[in-house]
Amino acid sequence: MTFGTGQGLHRAHRVVRMRRLGTDEWSGLVMLAVAVAVGGPVLFGPVDPTIPRPWWVALFVVLFVTLLLAIVRERADLLRNCLYATAVVASWAAVLTTPHLGLLPVLLVIVAAVSVYVVPLWAGFVVVGLNTAVLAIVMAFSPRDPLDALITLGFYLLIQVASMLSSAALIREQRLRRELSQAHIDLRAASALLSESARTAERLRISRDLHDLIGHQLTVLTLELEAARHREGEQAREHVERANRVARDLLADVRLTVSELRTASSDLSETLRQVVRDLPDLEVTVDVEPDVQVDEEQAAALVRAVQEIATNTMRHADAKALWIEVAARPHGVVLTAVDDGRGYRELVPGNGLRGLAERFEALGGGVEFDGGDGFRVTARVPA
Repeated sequence: MTFGTGQGLHRAHRVVRMRRLGTDEWSGLVMLAVAVAVGGPVLFGPVDPTIPRPWWVALFVVLFVTLLLAIVRERADLLRNCLYATAVVASWAAVLTTPHLGLLPVLLVIVAAVSVYVVPLWAGFVVVGLNTAVLAIVMAFSPRDPLDALITLGFYLLIQVASMLSSAALIREQRLRRELSQAHIDLRAASALLSESARTAERLRISRDLHDLIGHQLTVLTLELEAARHREGEQAREHVERANRVARDLLADVRLTVSELRTASSDLSETLRQVVRDLPDLEVTVDVEPDVQVDEEQAAALVRAVQEIATNTMRHADAKALWIEVAARPHGVVLTAVDDGRGYRELVPGNGLRGLAERFEALGGGVEFDGGDGFRVTARVPA
């Protein structure tokens, strides 16, 4: 998506909560649908639990509420572990109090699959072992054929292990993709700064050539005019005409060199877009107003700002979209970035954000952070 100049951040602020459902959200919805489906016979009446149905429904609700809270809680602390432990015990109670299991042991598979998001891998294997023990207890008191019960028990054991390892592999793949994307952002930013440095070196070369060229022609022009000052008549006119030709040649050379300097100037909009192009799982929109004019140091600061903002968004914000706008204001140039992530309650800036603020302060500007609705960064450099 692309927003018009001056309106992008306004519209982004309005839609910041209208996030698209990603893979994790769809997985959660599917998991909920599967759980309701396997618990349906007990929830809606065909199968009676060994405890009053309202109590069983309460167990089912506690299971998924605590499981969801354990997943969404970012901090790995005692509360998170207690939430997950409550979900595990609730799943055991739901299975133990249902005489005709049907597909209800799938709840245990879901709990095992979610373990890799909450607890270490070894703890997940402990949960799998305990889940299997619970199933073994239920089947020991069921009228099933022992061989059939053993096959069912082995089947659910393998399914739990497979789902847990699949979830672990998915988490690892997502982490590697984020690290690769962050490396790409750093590489593109370095490439953009290197290109700008090369253009600066080219402009320096042209300026030196211009100096040498003007110096030589001005010397000739001065000598011709000095000679004309000491001559009279036709002799003076001849020196004046040569001085006129030198002056015209000088003007043409200056225009040509200035044209080359203008051609060598960089495109800030394209440079910033190149830094954040084709990022997986994050759609970035960059809008640079046409009248934005910055020098080399300011351009480098803006490139580093976009690099740090995009990396920070991918690493911490859990966002699907990021909007970046660079606008010209009477007091200078303002970069504003906002994502549709979860924001923050108490911001503790890391090295990246502190370095970003220091870079703009060194240029006479500043940086502000706001996490009330998504994460918003406003960076300013003076005119």
